[in-house]
Amino acid sequence: MANNIKKNDLRNFFIKLTAIVFAIIILINVSYNLILADKLESINKLLLINEKDNIEFIKDKIRLEIRKGIEKDKILKDEDALLLKQLIQKLKNEIESSK
Repeated sequence: MANNIKKNDLRNFFIKLTAIVFAIIILINVSYNLILADKLESINKLLLINEKDNIEFIKDKIRLEIRKGIEKDKILKDEDALLLKQLIQKLKNEIESSK
């Protein structure tokens, strides 16, 4: 009788273990498809930049982002604007001193 109970306990353990393993596999697969697949596709497009379709895609994406930036009231943060101003001033000084 005790031997039969041990077999049932062992059978239940393996059934639960198998169910948990399948659940983990499904969870990993779903999370990969939802999170990583889109990002990997974008990275692959960037790596294949020499193809004409990808070049056009990147150009269109840049144009779209520029349009979004133009529609905003303020594109730069104050700190970024100050840094750009200092950079432009430094470049201007270097160009004038090289003449």
